[in-house]
Order: sequence, then C-alpha cells, then structure tokens
Amino acid sequence: MYKSRRSKATDIPKKVKDAVFERDGGCCVACGKRGMPNAHYISRQRGGLGIARNIVTLCAQCHNTYDFGNAKEKESCRYIIKEYLTGCYPDFNENDLIYKKGF
Repeated sequence: MYKSRRSKATDIPKKVKDAVFERDGGCCVACGKRGMPNAHYISRQRGGLGIARNIVTLCAQCHNTYDFGNAKEKESCRYIIKEYLTGCYPDFNENDLIYKKGF
C-alpha cells in the first residue's frame, strides 16, 4: 500500500509513542487519568507531524473532547496541552510541528 510523504510524516511511530508515554508518565496531560500517547496537538488534518513535540498522552475521554467537543471544550483542552508542551520544550514553536512539502 502506498503512503504519501505527508501521511508518513504525520503517522506516529512506535518509538515516538514510547518516548511520549515515558515523558508523560503514561497519564493524560489534561486530567491525570491513565492514557495513550496518540493525540496530535496540531491535528494530522492540518499537517501535524508525528513527532514527540506534537504528540501527547490523553485519556479516551479527553481525546474525544479534544477531537469532537464543542468549541469552548476544544479550546480549553488545546490551551492545557500547549502549556504542557511549552513546559516540556522551552523553545516550543507550533510552526515546527507542521508538515512542509519537501520534508
């Protein structure tokens, strides 16, 4: 099966999932419950890369809220995630998380 470069770049490799799980202590960065490291801060739809700086651990409920909640819920979750990632990466820059053609 053929995968585009963008699709490959936005996939989350196992080594990234493992590193994010360890970084986040296996807990949802929004509520503290047990979670999975498979949530993109910048969505795949917007070209969000599958790199540790763009991936966080979220529980199923928070991930669902982040993906499908109302605008206020999504914005609140986005703020929490951005604050967390900024704390992990002092040089955090959203532009570095987006696929660019020729990557």
